[in-house]
Amino acid sequence: MWRSTHPVWAMAFRPFYLLAALWGAVAILLWGFGFQGTPSLSGLYWHAHEMIWGYAAAVVVGFLLTAVATWTKQPPVSGRLLMALAGCWLLARTAALLPQGAPWAGAAGTVFFLLALWGLGSAVWRSRNVRNYLTVLALAGFALSHTAFHLGSPPQSALTAGLMTVAGFIGLIGSRVIPFFTAKRLNTPSPPAAAWLNHAALILPLTAGVLMLRQNTSIAAAAAGMGCAGVAAVQLWRWHRRGIWREPLLWTLFVGYAFTAAGVAVTAATAYRSAGIHLIAVGGIGLLTLSMMTRTALGHTGRPLYPAPSGLTAAFWLMTAAAVLRVVATAFAGTAYLHGIRLSAVLFALALLLYGWRYLPWLLRPRCDGKTG
Repeated sequence: MWRSTHPVWAMAFRPFYLLAALWGAVAILLWGFGFQGTPSLSGLYWHAHEMIWGYAAAVVVGFLLTAVATWTKQPPVSGRLLMALAGCWLLARTAALLPQGAPWAGAAGTVFFLLALWGLGSAVWRSRNVRNYLTVLALAGFALSHTAFHLGSPPQSALTAGLMTVAGFIGLIGSRVIPFFTAKRLNTPSPPAAAWLNHAALILPLTAGVLMLRQNTSIAAAAAGMGCAGVAAVQLWRWHRRGIWREPLLWTLFVGYAFTAAGVAVTAATAYRSAGIHLIAVGGIGLLTLSMMTRTALGHTGRPLYPAPSGLTAAFWLMTAAAVLRVVATAFAGTAYLHGIRLSAVLFALALLLYGWRYLPWLLRPRCDGKTG
């Protein structure tokens, strides 16, 4: 496994989906059961830092560096570069647990993002893949939010920017893959392309995030948040087909996309900011990343795309329940709130551990169809 030619280093989804599942489970359980961070990265900031720039970043980078090979027909990021990426990510996670490790976590995380930008940007530039210039810029914005956090920007502002960037990624990538996966699975025609809606699904969460940096709530931020929800409603209506609710690998995408847009609206337009943040973080990021890791890893390991592997439907329901419970918990205080957080954390972790248990052998072995990847 430590050789650059090992199958795990063939494409970025292999190490990063596995690392995301394992670290996401560990980090959420640590936070849910009393870990208060470190002297240099305390409490809530450690939790948010690790879920946004640890868990979510691993899935985003793993997906993008895998997908860009298909988008651009360029060789995938693999071998030693992929090992360096994973090493920087692991160093950042380890440093974030050390008493005075925040500066090292910031440095390692920044190098991780720079390497990811190189891998994505160079492939897009060499192929003149104009469609994905915006994707590169979005990843650069995500990297900038991480660096700003470690260079002394107000922590809440940098975290908000990071979270809203992930929401924007969900809007953009979801707008591409949800109708495509739906049409493929149900053998139905795809709706006409609407590039302006796809771009709005990325830009509106980012706009809401920027406006909230200046003021937690404002008419402009609320308008951007509500606009995000409106665009999502139109998109989901355009993509909806009879039969999606019978296919777990489809309904999870629809529900995760809806959770994300609703979370952006609630965060930007209401006083219930914690509820909105966790609609995005658990309902959107948690459910949609789990579904995408399940679906895309099947294809890239040469396995049948449907039905979902045994145990994964249960994982989807566990993640959905974790999201609902975490949002409802914000309405309570004291012991009820604490129990709600802990139960949600357990459900979230179980969902990811089910994924890790099922996919670990597949991610560490060559494709079952004998192809490279």
